[in-house]
Parts: sequence; C-alpha cells; structure tokens
Amino acid sequence: MFYLNECGIVCALGNSRAAVRDRLLHRNQSGVQMTDAWSAGRLLPLGRLDDQSESQLPAMQQWPIQHNSRNNQLALAALAQIRPAVNAAIDQFGRDRIGVIIGTSTSGIAGTERAIHHFLHQGVLPAGFHYAQQEMGSPALMLATELQISGPAYVHSSACCSSAKSFASAARLIKMGLCDAVICGGVDSLCAFTVAGFTALESVSAQVCNPLSVHRNGINIGEGAALFLMSKNSSPIALFGWGESSDGHHMSAPDPEGKGARRAITEALQRAQIAPQQVDYINMHGTATVQNDAMESRVLHDLFGPEVAVSSTKPFTGHALGAASAIEAALCWLVMQEENDQGKLPPHRWDGCHDPALPVLNLVEHGLQLNRPVQWVLSTSFAFGGSNAALLFGKTHDHH
Repeated sequence: MFYLNECGIVCALGNSRAAVRDRLLHRNQSGVQMTDAWSAGRLLPLGRLDDQSESQLPAMQQWPIQHNSRNNQLALAALAQIRPAVNAAIDQFGRDRIGVIIGTSTSGIAGTERAIHHFLHQGVLPAGFHYAQQEMGSPALMLATELQISGPAYVHSSACCSSAKSFASAARLIKMGLCDAVICGGVDSLCAFTVAGFTALESVSAQVCNPLSVHRNGINIGEGAALFLMSKNSSPIALFGWGESSDGHHMSAPDPEGKGARRAITEALQRAQIAPQQVDYINMHGTATVQNDAMESRVLHDLFGPEVAVSSTKPFTGHALGAASAIEAALCWLVMQEENDQGKLPPHRWDGCHDPALPVLNLVEHGLQLNRPVQWVLSTSFAFGGSNAALLFGKTHDHH
C-alpha cells in the first residue's frame, strides 16, 4: 500500500490547506487574477500567488546561488507544511531510505529571463544568476539538499502530467524496496516563456477559463507547489492505482479518440481493483481548450457513464502545468479528509452553456455533497506529446 501521510500546498487559492479548502469548497472563489506581470502591456488571467502568499515565501538568500529560484521557494513553502512528518520519516527509516521525485516544467527559467534582460542592457549576467537554477533537476536536488537525504532524487518533466508521474515513480520505488518513504509532487512557477509559448499556440484565454462550455477558448496558466509524503506507514488515504500511457498522435493535440487517455484510466482502475461505478468523484484535466475537453468528456462518459460527479478545478487554480497533477491531487486529498464527512465536492466553475457536441456529464454544482465521506477519487492528466496519466486515491480503513 502507498500511503499518503501528509500533504502541503501553495497555489492561487492560498498557502495553507485551510485557506485552499475554504476557497474551493465553501466560498467557490477563484484564485485566477488579471495581471500583465508576465505579458508586458497585455492583461491576462493567471493563477498566480496572491500578495500575502508571495510575501510569506521562504527566503533563499542563505542558499548557494545555483539553488536560488522562485520555483524552489514555492517547493520549500509546500515542504514547510509537511516538514514534521518528513523529519519523523527520516528518523524512522534513515536518510538513505527517503527519495524525492518531483514534476516540473519551468524550474527556474524565470530567473534566466531576468538574467538575459540584464545582459542585454548591462552587457554582463547579474550576480544572482547561475545556469543550474533553470535545470529541470533543480527542485529535487534542492529538496534533497535541504533535508540531507540521500535516496533517489530526480524530476519528471513531461508537460502537464509531470507530477502525476512523480506519484507513480514514488510508488514504484517503495514497491521495489529502494525507498521506505518518498517526497513526491510538483512545482511550477509563472514565467514569460510559458505565457508567450501558449499564447503563440492560441490556447490562452483572455477570460477565466470555461471548461466544457460551448464558449471555451483556452487555458489560464497558473503556478504553485504541492508535496506529499508517501510511505509504508499506514494512514487514512492512499494511492491505490495509477496508469500511464502515450498517444504518439501529435505534438500538442490529444488523440481525438482518447485511446491513450482511456488506457491510463483503465490501468489505474485495474491496479486498484475497483469498478468504474465505485468512483465517487473525478477531478478532470479539464483545461478548457476545445480539443482536450472534447476528448476527455467522451472518454469519461464512455468509461463511467453520466452519473459520476466530475469537475475541473482549473478555473480555481489556473493550469499549473508541471505542478497541475500534484495540486489537483492535493485538492482530492483535502476532499477525502475526515472533516469533510458530508462529502462536499469541488464545484465546476463555468458559464453553464453546454456544448451540444459533447456528452452530458454530472458536473458538480457549488454546494453539492454526497452526504457521506468520499471513498474513491480519480484524477486525470493529459499532456503535450500525448503523455497521459491517471491517479486513483482511496480511503484505507486500516487506520484509526
């Protein structure tokens, strides 16, 4: 069993589990805000940290320059929330038995953008810049350094399913006996590079994104970090199943038939040994692009039918790219906590205008609850390059 003992999250909804839960489940309040901070002269809705969360990010001045990036600050902020549990795991298992597997797509590239700007105007790179800040492996290396652990430490960077893959990898490390506990999850930070890139692809919306609507027209990019302690130690929630697949269909468009998406979800169900009708809630990838939503809604309707409660939480957090799967896993983890004993579910924020080309799904309305605890949750992630992942979380019943 791959127990999820502890969870830390910082995103557009806040920098604590309580703040995130409150805005998601009770206040139905999006964290997406208009800003031109990464798109000079053009206001765009982005899932950025609010000013309070930003001001509370851990300082990194004391760190060696190569580790010092805002991306790593986000990772440290999430780590701080689970630090006591991580320290206990280190004491129990030893420093060489703890791994770190992280998903990211941007790493510290925002610092490189500033450095290049400085170089163009001053003729030299700034003193605070080191190439290693933008290397993909940076978050895992930094966290391993901070915790002084020597188990496997590496990063997945497969676009929007990067951090879903970190859960699968963490489970495999524990299953193979290489680790007794793994810090897994994802971190991504806003930068001009991704905002410009997705704008060039014409997949960025000028309004808060509108998943599954007939008016949907693109994503809101977001940022944040979510980290979990996965271990062999019993706890109320565990990763029961995961599935991974690759379409090989197109660089940026999903296979319209969703064969790879279907394979990933089916594999997660089979690994968990549960039937589709047992799933209580599905956190959709739900990017609000025309093609993703069409593919995903058809696959979910085919596999689960029209009854299962589904929502996309992208209009709350923005699409945090490499961190999206981990942030959404954290939202699922919050929904499964004991205090949510009435099974309140994350609402589907949209304009309510159904696309007649899509099958009708049971989209969660604000305030909807199961009137019982949430037992099984599926989270889906579908990425550029046809990389797909699905995670299935469940209550364990062996923990009291």
